[in-house]
Amino acid sequence: MAGHSKWSNIKHRKGAQDAKRGKLFQKLARQIFVAAKQGDPDPEMNPDLRLAIEKARSNNMPKDNIDRAVKKATGDLEGESYEEIVYEGYGPGGVAVMVNVLTDNKNRTAPEVRHAFSKHGGNLGENGCVSFMFDRKGFITIDRSQTEVEEDDIMLEAIEAGADELETTDDFFEIYTEPENFQDVKKALGEYPLQTAEVTMIPQTYTPLDEEGVEKMLKLIDMLEDNDDVQDIYHNLDADQEVLEKLS
Repeated sequence: MAGHSKWSNIKHRKGAQDAKRGKLFQKLARQIFVAAKQGDPDPEMNPDLRLAIEKARSNNMPKDNIDRAVKKATGDLEGESYEEIVYEGYGPGGVAVMVNVLTDNKNRTAPEVRHAFSKHGGNLGENGCVSFMFDRKGFITIDRSQTEVEEDDIMLEAIEAGADELETTDDFFEIYTEPENFQDVKKALGEYPLQTAEVTMIPQTYTPLDEEGVEKMLKLIDMLEDNDDVQDIYHNLDADQEVLEKLS
């Protein structure tokens, strides 16, 4: 049965905000830098780097910026050194929140993240306090308004390529995969209008909030996203679509 997607609603809002922020290229460059630093500088041999570069390209990041981030990681250009940290906590109303950061100074970043939580009715918790509520999955959405393909046909192609599950909403086909199968499934579905294609953290359950709680949670997300060190924010907010549109 088609319906509204809790996941897609908040993700698409976030994507629209990210696209407007001039800080986006800086954050994408950090992701490329770390992926190249921790693995092979050849994206064909390094899935994390390949994903980071694909994400940069999908956001129209210039090729020179991408190449420069890789060269910094390999030592061909002088560059910074970043540490990858995951902060976990609870937003207003007990919403589970995970914040991925890349920072060159965790003594600066940790208090800033903690302040964002406390200012908007949440609290930063211990490592592991909410991560068990999420599963790392490949996530692909196909815009149903831009294709006439039937659900059964999409499901067959996705499952044959290695997908685990397909869900249908009013607007999208949502495909879930294990991380190691993500690239194969994405390639198999490449002819369709992909709205989202990423390896991310999917909530096992969602936490509903009233309008006041949703507003506080969105302000927390906005404040965290404005932090240069914050790369990704995962949460299990269940927000009504009308409320999201009203507050956007």
